[in-house]
Order: sequence, then C-alpha cells, then structure tokens
Amino acid sequence: MQNISQERAMTYQPEVQDADTDFIASQMKRQPDSASVAGFVPGPGIARLELKFDIQLLREALEECLRREAFMGDMQGQGFAALPLTQRPGQTEWTANDLSGRYWLRGDDRYVEEPREYLVPEVDFSEFNPKFVGTYFEQVHAELCRRFPIGRTRILSKGLYNCNSWHRDPEPRLHIPIVSNPGSLFIVNHHVTHLPADGSVYFTDTRGYHTALNGGETQRVHIVAALAYEQVQE
Repeated sequence: MQNISQERAMTYQPEVQDADTDFIASQMKRQPDSASVAGFVPGPGIARLELKFDIQLLREALEECLRREAFMGDMQGQGFAALPLTQRPGQTEWTANDLSGRYWLRGDDRYVEEPREYLVPEVDFSEFNPKFVGTYFEQVHAELCRRFPIGRTRILSKGLYNCNSWHRDPEPRLHIPIVSNPGSLFIVNHHVTHLPADGSVYFTDTRGYHTALNGGETQRVHIVAALAYEQVQE
C-alpha cells in the first residue's frame, strides 16, 4: 500500500501550475535537517558563555535541595514550579509574585501589550537561601556573583508537553540546564534553539519576547539567575 501511495504522489500532476505549486515542488526535492536541532545554535539574544559547571554535581545538588524543600508555586498544575536559591536578607516566606514577578504580554486577539504582576527589584535578592547552604548550588551562585550582578536565582521546573506564556521580562537571565531533553526549546523573539544540560551557562535576553517549551517526555529543570542591571520599567 505504501509503494502504491508513493507512486501516486510521484506521478501527480496539478491542474493548476503557479508560483505556489513550483515552490512546493522545490521543497519536496530536499529533506529538512533533523540532526542539528538536538544541539545549541546561538542567535540574537541568546548565547553560550565560556563559564561551565559540573553537570553531575548540579544534578546531585538538585536531588539534595529537593530532599530539603519541595518545589513552590501555585501554578504547578500548569507545569510551572520554582525553588528559590536566593532571597531578601532574612526572608522566610515567598509570595507568588516573588516566584514569578513582573512581565508583559499580549494575551488575546486585541494584540494589546499589558503588564502582569508587580516589579520585583532583583537587587533585593542578595542572600543565598540558608536552606541550601553547603550544596553545589551555593558555589554556583558565588561564581556567578563574582562575574555579574545577580538577583533572584531560582530552580525552575517545567512539566512535559508544556509551554510558558509569550512574554518579556524587565531584565535578562542566565540559564543553567540541569535536566533537559531534545524536545526542550528556548525561543527569544524568533530564534529557537535547544539548551543541552551539560553544565553550560546560557545568556538569554529575556527583555525581548520569549518563551520556554518542553515538548519532551521528561521534565525540564533549569537554574535561572536574573541579571540585576537596570530593569525595564515599561
């Protein structure tokens, strides 16, 4: 049956021949690339830094932190969960706004950009969470702080077959994938790529429109550190 179908497709002659039929015919003469999509491809607003951490120690630290504290957030049913690695000095409670923060989006067919939640001053989150002292994440945070002004640093989990909103943030972020899969993608404006979990640190200019999606069969877990430079206000 398959050979008969293929033969029919190869011998098909359109009743109308125009620019559209010529274009489709030209596309059918080649196969799309299905190999490079499993790796990182840099683009506008997203780059891999030279700094790199030990992926095995990152995964061991994740397991240790989850033994000490469960993921937080009221959107876990929608696939978004967070674990704060930094806090305001002396902080003991986290609001939903602390775990997410201000962002802008165009949420419906009006295409009108609107703000959501309240601005979180990233510079306030200057203290490493005492619950996770002694883990490899403390060393990771210290190394990031030696190089950049670091604000909120969270472990963010994304469920399988899940996507964030299409939005922009007040500041750029650093991503360190801990658990990933080839179907986990990051999109900044119109550039789409995969961030392998190999200890690499990725700069993502999330001041532009972006989203993260997990089209794989396992969860995706990243360390996400806000770069506490001057924040976009509107």
